[in-house]
Amino acid sequence: MGKLFHSEFLKLRKSSIWLLIFVSPILSMLLGLSDGVGEIEEFKQHQWTATLGIMTISHAILFLPLLTGIFSSFICRYEHVGGGWKQLLSLPISRQQVYIVKIMIVSLLIALTQILFISGLVLIGWMKGYSTAIPWDVILSSAFGGWLACMPLIALQMFVSVAWSSFAAPLAINVIFTIPNMLIVNSEKFGPYYPWSQPFLMMMPNSSESFGALNASNETLFIVILGSFVLFFGSGLGYFMRKEI
Repeated sequence: MGKLFHSEFLKLRKSSIWLLIFVSPILSMLLGLSDGVGEIEEFKQHQWTATLGIMTISHAILFLPLLTGIFSSFICRYEHVGGGWKQLLSLPISRQQVYIVKIMIVSLLIALTQILFISGLVLIGWMKGYSTAIPWDVILSSAFGGWLACMPLIALQMFVSVAWSSFAAPLAINVIFTIPNMLIVNSEKFGPYYPWSQPFLMMMPNSSESFGALNASNETLFIVILGSFVLFFGSGLGYFMRKEI
């Protein structure tokens, strides 16, 4: 499985996919730099979380869900061209290993995006000279929560990317379901159950600086997010195991 993981990285080594992990962190950083909410007197004690909230709006509502689809489509693109699936599965490896490794690669790319996002926040604080201590517990919880909330989307997008050979079709579906995010994230009834809204709900710090936005409960974390991941992952893996190559 380690060799399979290494081979996937070799495919991506000279591709442009690495540039995509910088897009959202850079744009979010520019948004955070241009906004002066952290400099308002009433927010002085919460400069870091205020800036984190501003950066999270574009990052978690729009770009993070889209990146799960882009990375998943990209990671399957080579196998959809020129009989790549037949060549890959003719090797002494199981389909289960192939599917799991591809999900792991996409998860790692999202994790790198989150690390760059945190780096951008810290850089903003240094450039603006924030006087308060960095609330690492809030920032790291936000980044990890966003990454964890992307797991159902990654599993779902991998399912679609494996099923369809078209690179554009999975992306189009992802865009269609990402666009309503701005409205759905504000719904206490539908937001926690909508996979494309969950990254924002888990990343956005609330007024008490606790884990998750809109008081996202542990029930939402363990039942909705992990439950939907198991559902999408199981469905996708089951389809891939039966798929005729």
